[in-house]
Amino acid sequence: MYKVYGDIQSGNCYKIKLLMSYLEIEHEWLHIDILAGETHSDEFKKLNPNMRIPVLVLDDGSKLTESNAILNYLAEGTALLPADRFLRAQVLQWQFFEQYSHEPFIATARYINKYLGLPAERLAEYEGKQAGGHKALLLMEQQLDKADFLVGDVLTIADISLYAYTHVAHEGGFDIEAYAAIGKWIKRIEQQANYFAMNS
Repeated sequence: MYKVYGDIQSGNCYKIKLLMSYLEIEHEWLHIDILAGETHSDEFKKLNPNMRIPVLVLDDGSKLTESNAILNYLAEGTALLPADRFLRAQVLQWQFFEQYSHEPFIATARYINKYLGLPAERLAEYEGKQAGGHKALLLMEQQLDKADFLVGDVLTIADISLYAYTHVAHEGGFDIEAYAAIGKWIKRIEQQANYFAMNS
């Protein structure tokens, strides 16, 4: 059975939980408290020297880190990862977008607000994340105005990657109601069989 070390409230960890729920993959979830410094323990460093969650441990003890790499591994051979070469590249394209153009703004703003309580010394940083976050949301809105999902008309791990932090973007100060296509996309994802809510 797979073991996953993570925090369900972290979008990068929640992605893994959501995919495993969709695919009905049996696993053991081991909570890691990042605010308590558990990722900096000697024991955790053996799992991931980079001291970040999530970490997936396979049956043979092999370890995978980086959320989108884990998604690609788990989705291999399923409908959530296209077999077509170009469509698969588009999935990766959106996953790179998520890590470089979306997560650094939306997830960081959420972390400062939700996890840290918006301390005065980080207010300027929080406000500085807003423009970049809205730019990312606008690009998603434009794509989702043309198609039901990010890559064609079916759910893929590209959607799971971006849903994780997008559906809680309001916790970072972003008004998702201003993006109608994203709102409809969120509902489509939540209506999928075996959907697992972050606050379950």
